Amino acid sequence: MKEVKKTVAAKSEEVKATAEKKTETAVKAAETEVKKVAAETKKVAAETKKAATETKKAAAKTTKKAADTAAKATKKAADSAAKATKKAAATVKKAAAKKTVKKAAAVKETVSLQYLGKDIKTADLMEQVKNIWTGELGKDAADLKAINLYLKPEDNAAYYVINESFSGRIDF
Repeated sequence: MKEVKKTVAAKSEEVKATAEKKTETAVKAAETEVKKVAAETKKVAAETKKAATETKKAAAKTTKKAADTAAKATKKAADSAAKATKKAAATVKKAAAKKTVKKAAAVKETVSLQYLGKDIKTADLMEQVKNIWTGELGKDAADLKAINLYLKPEDNAAYYVINESFSGRIDF
């Protein structure tokens, strides 16, 4: 039985390490893409400022009608650049989110505690904690940031800490 526990623990650690490496790789790729888009955004902003300055100089030299036309063109260019920047940023965020989700979803982990003829699954316990957060406490699921779960078979219970501020106990 001890060998099985050691094998399960080793395999669990190996799966966790693999998942962490894949997650880190996805995060680094997303950060690189965000940096590229930020650089492009800065470049477009500089070009927009330069174009605006040049347009203002030309408008001062021409008649009032030409100035009005140039101002409208500058505003349209700025609006277009702003829209393009927002769209590019949104695309990068979506791509980063998709990559992260796809990498994280690739590994399925299941942890069960078998003790005194009982089979307790940590996923079930986590679900109970989430239900306590949303149901009994009446909090938003979006406000749930962290759950720490501690299994204590000798007490026939699991202890939890939510968002490092609220704690409780669930009996097996």
